[in-house]
Amino acid sequence: MTLLHANNITKKFGGLKAVHNFDLSIEPNSISSIIGPNGAGKTTFFNCISGYNPPDEGDIIFLGKQLVGLTPDKIACLGISRTYQNIRLFGQMTAIENILVGQQPLLKATVLDAVFHSKRFEHEERQSVDRALELLERIGLAALGDTLACNLPYGAQRRLEIARALAGNPKLLLLDEPSAGMNPQETREIMALIQGLRDTLGITILLIEHDMRLVMGISEWITVLNYGKKIAEGTPSDIQQNDEVIEAYLGRGYAGESAPSESER
Repeated sequence: MTLLHANNITKKFGGLKAVHNFDLSIEPNSISSIIGPNGAGKTTFFNCISGYNPPDEGDIIFLGKQLVGLTPDKIACLGISRTYQNIRLFGQMTAIENILVGQQPLLKATVLDAVFHSKRFEHEERQSVDRALELLERIGLAALGDTLACNLPYGAQRRLEIARALAGNPKLLLLDEPSAGMNPQETREIMALIQGLRDTLGITILLIEHDMRLVMGISEWITVLNYGKKIAEGTPSDIQQNDEVIEAYLGRGYAGESAPSESER
């Protein structure tokens, strides 16, 4: 069963087709990547999936349900969460508070429940805090839950944004350049985190990334965009040897960066 299938997706901004007749299928429990030059349409496609910029043409089917026409909150409730190329944490809120915000789509308590501290509200509040603490532990920030997000190191902010996305219990996690700006050690840590989310939680992951060591090291399937069009897709080995991809993105000097060894991860 395909988890998500995008068919003939086209998104225009004025006379520019940022994404043009794009097809993509994502299998459950997989790690897939979309790569390509800056401006190729990768983030625009993420915005189409998550409802921020609905496509002008095409269908996006997730678990048998049409996403086109749904608002971002409805899509989040169906089980799709995402991060952003530029960190969008609430800087003046603590790490744990940021994760609590990510759980809002799942909560059932009403405003009246909150005002009168009903049993339902108190039960959900306890559950939410426990879940936030669990996610902080998973991303290695258990000791920094009360730290303002703006005061966390850059790599920790990246991991916190992933934890906030996980708070909505997604079936599909969209990661937009999760290793951007990271040093090699932080990149290895984020690779291990991403693999762990799939292996231990069964979350399907689709990521946009420019770090080819990360992409080739964890992806099972790679799709390449250029000027809004798909120019190739396949396994990491297929992509490394594709002449059109080398010409458009990797460059003629690219010899195929090997994945990190077990000792490097």
